[in-house]
Amino acid sequence: MAAAEASGARLVAHGEPDYPRGLATIEDAPPLIALQGDVQLLDRPMVAVVGARNASANGRRLAATIAGELGAAGIAVVSGLARGIDAAAHTGALASGTAAVVAGGIDVVYPSENRALHEEIAEHGVLVAEQPFGTKPTARHFPRRNRLISGLSLGVVVVEAAPRSGSLITARMALEQGREVFAVPGSPLDPRAQGANNLIRQGATLTETADDVLQALATQMQPPLAEPPGAPFDPAPDAKSVGEIPDAATRDVSDTAKKNIVELLSPSPVAVDELIRECQVSAALVAVVLLELELAGHLERHPGGRVSLIVE
Repeated sequence: MAAAEASGARLVAHGEPDYPRGLATIEDAPPLIALQGDVQLLDRPMVAVVGARNASANGRRLAATIAGELGAAGIAVVSGLARGIDAAAHTGALASGTAAVVAGGIDVVYPSENRALHEEIAEHGVLVAEQPFGTKPTARHFPRRNRLISGLSLGVVVVEAAPRSGSLITARMALEQGREVFAVPGSPLDPRAQGANNLIRQGATLTETADDVLQALATQMQPPLAEPPGAPFDPAPDAKSVGEIPDAATRDVSDTAKKNIVELLSPSPVAVDELIRECQVSAALVAVVLLELELAGHLERHPGGRVSLIVE
């Protein structure tokens, strides 16, 4: 606590009001994090932009452009404050709001070449750290940091990534957490494009502009963007909102909704957000139907906000 006060940061525990809501939904959310800067940015819908450290000039320019356009649409851009694509994404979104998740302690600048950017984000954006103050990042810290990047976000955009890039770890964790994955295609002659191209082959959304991201996330972002500036972002209905559904509305819609949802379910886990998009009904109604199925023993819940049908 003394170190937090000395560095101008603060400690936030899981369950406290300022703990990021998106992060709180992941299975291995850290019990305590350090925050420095504009904590209210974490209430916005967030999208991660990540990629290669040895990025090309075109890749950096595209990352900064996408980040800036996402910021203009009211999205806070998340990245890992590494050199290359991460630094470009933070720079592009600095004016609108960016969150940097660092691998070491929140008071440790890494890499040293990003010291000025680190200080700018601490002043105009927000820094997030799981490791204790003074911790210098090592190889084992980066995968843990990556799960926080994806956990904070509605989706992850990968811009240039080699086949064994850490950005692909972030993409894999995003899938496990039920987040969307986007990838910018590149030349097959450039090794830095192989990872992103493989993600597209595996079903990631091909992304050329911020509009591709905004269109894919429109269903999830519509409520917070329609609220007054500064309104808190709630990625999932809480118990109170579900309980406020009028009984008559539930009776009128539940049979049809239940039929549609059951048709979409299978023994393979699917994200609840995907069900909401496919069924085109409210998240609250989907939550009610899923709860009925679960109580009847026909539904199993999985990490990352995914569900599957139990076949007898």
